[in-house]
Amino acid sequence: MKNIAIFASGSGSNFQAISEAVQAGHIEANISLLVCDQPGAYVIERARTAKIPSFVFRAKDYQNKEDYEKEIALLLRNRNVEWIVLAGYMRLIGPTLLKQYEGRIVNIHPSLLPNFPGKDAIGQALAAGAQWTGVTIHYVDAGMDTGPIIAQERTRLEANETRESLQQKIQAIEHKLYPSILQMLLTIGDVKHDEKTRAY
Repeated sequence: MKNIAIFASGSGSNFQAISEAVQAGHIEANISLLVCDQPGAYVIERARTAKIPSFVFRAKDYQNKEDYEKEIALLLRNRNVEWIVLAGYMRLIGPTLLKQYEGRIVNIHPSLLPNFPGKDAIGQALAAGAQWTGVTIHYVDAGMDTGPIIAQERTRLEANETRESLQQKIQAIEHKLYPSILQMLLTIGDVKHDEKTRAY
């Protein structure tokens, strides 16, 4: 059973979905650590409830990204972490972790990449008047939401779509898709992206 670390910055709804899938045996893994860069984030309470240890830090307390990533890397090595799972982590991963975990860092993003990368993808889709958006799971590289795509699932925007209604639809997809893809990655290795899931 592989050890994973989940990185998150916010409320942690995807953290919760993954944690519940692990507890139910749907993901054959052990969540060894939560890494959070926001001391007030609700995801920390979720981890505490699930009895998952946390490393919580403030980036401003370090001179640079390399310094805090070195500390994180040491914690991950000490816990024999094999995969990093980003679940609403709002910082770009730097060279220190990218080198140590090359090909073993995955992220979930609330759009059909390459459309609407970066922050507020839901707001971007609404502002653009998009007919379709969705969820992308991808490997992490040095760019912002530019790594190779693993899986995507789409949803249609209705004429009366609001931020709240779209966010609910996106999260419903995320909480099912991410655990299933993680299980495949952790047990059978690389997952080939199915182009049929994409919307143009």
